[in-house]
Amino acid sequence: MQASVGDKILVHGRTVGAAEQEGEILEVRGEHGEPPYLVRFSDGHEGLMFPGPDCEVVAHAE
Repeated sequence: MQASVGDKILVHGRTVGAAEQEGEILEVRGEHGEPPYLVRFSDGHEGLMFPGPDCEVVAHAE
């Protein structure tokens, strides 16, 4: 998985009825766009994240 600052990250719910979470990548700490990522989620909290298979990166529009 590769990402850039400003990209959106979606965390899909792993069970039926679980809400999807959305966040913005604030900082890429790995080499060549690889994790970990510092993410600000839509509810305002920030955290360092190593995305799993339930995550999707959406590139920001230039």
